[in-house]
Amino acid sequence: MKKQEEYSDVKLIAVFRETGNLEVLGNLYERYMHLVYGVCLKYFEDREDARDGVNGIFEKLIAEVTKHEIENFKSWLYVLTKHYCLMKLRSERSKQHRQEKWENEQEMFMESSDVLHPIDEEEKKTDDALKACIEKLKKEQKQCIVLFYYNDRSYKEISDALGMEEKKVKSYIQNGKRNLKICIEKSS
Repeated sequence: MKKQEEYSDVKLIAVFRETGNLEVLGNLYERYMHLVYGVCLKYFEDREDARDGVNGIFEKLIAEVTKHEIENFKSWLYVLTKHYCLMKLRSERSKQHRQEKWENEQEMFMESSDVLHPIDEEEKKTDDALKACIEKLKKEQKQCIVLFYYNDRSYKEISDALGMEEKKVKSYIQNGKRNLKICIEKSS
């Protein structure tokens, strides 16, 4: 009996349709995953978004592969990937447009967005000082601090993104926090 790697794309699709075995579909998808990632990266221009796209497309593939007669899986997958990316981008633009519209409407109802409550003024000064101090950090500390606190990334995600050990990431964050505290105390 042949191994799945030796089966044609059409044969693997047929086996998946018969068995519903996701491992079979996963083996087929794995053949083209690097191409899917490349298309996603082209559209999203962000590695993390492209990785998320690869996962999202596999989920879509599970539902779509049984609905269509597929003679050339690679070409069909390319079209599916392109469509997925375009729909995702359209959805993001729509969300951004709704957010901007909401913000504009809120400004019309505010007495003045320039006049701040004394508590807000103090927070703004602290935020400004923090931003200035972040800019003074060493490159690695700054990257790790921004990814951890502003982008809600885990140590592992930061480690993968920056290509460094998790211990280094933790160290940069810890030292960065200490340096920020010292910098903010000096500026106040």
